[in-house]
Amino acid sequence: MPTIEMYSSELCPFCYRAKALLAAKGVSVQIHDVDSDVELRKEMMERSGGHTVPQIFVDDELIGGCDDLYALERANALDTRLGLT
Repeated sequence: MPTIEMYSSELCPFCYRAKALLAAKGVSVQIHDVDSDVELRKEMMERSGGHTVPQIFVDDELIGGCDDLYALERANALDTRLGLT
């Protein structure tokens, strides 16, 4: 099973949507809450090149944000990326 990481904020509705989809897939996600951790937010920006949340990684490969995650789902490619098929 791949390692799934998400940089997230408790105030972000897109983070909740991404978490909901991943939970529905039954996968374990390591959540990095960037709300109160400046160093973690810097790490997220260095890894992803983005400054918004969520930033989602599968096995250290950037998937992108919530819209990107749902685009993979619509293209029937998310299960493969998550190691479910």
